[in-house]
Amino acid sequence: MDDTDRRILRMAQAYPDLPIADLAEKVGLSHTPCWRRLKKLEADGIIAGRAVLLDAKRLGLVVNVFAHARLKQHDEETLDALEQAVCLHPQIVECFSMSGTSDYVLRVVAESIEEYERFLKKTLLHLPGVSSINSSFALKTVKMTTVLPV
Repeated sequence: MDDTDRRILRMAQAYPDLPIADLAEKVGLSHTPCWRRLKKLEADGIIAGRAVLLDAKRLGLVVNVFAHARLKQHDEETLDALEQAVCLHPQIVECFSMSGTSDYVLRVVAESIEEYERFLKKTLLHLPGVSSINSSFALKTVKMTTVLPV
């Protein structure tokens, strides 16, 4: 990957709907070479996909919770089962396998603290292998971005 590829990635992140002709102009290439590079970045998995970003607050999802999960055991079967189960719940928008005191950190969005409490009792505590959940509530979002520093 060279500087031109990085320029393409920066522009694609900043302007995901930019037509290829405009992208090519912004990065200093003609249409076809820019299109080829873009397709190669996609084929190589560097561009993992494209998404529409929604405003959670305007959708009523005003509560952000970081649920720190600890597991009863750490065998491959338990880890795989938990990871598969997490993917089934749209309220869990991010999940990270961690080092340190938590085995996993899940970011959960909810309309209210009461809704999160129900989700905790009915779902999170029943995920495969979970022994405990320690929840932290975000007071405000200071920075949230999907833009990577390329």
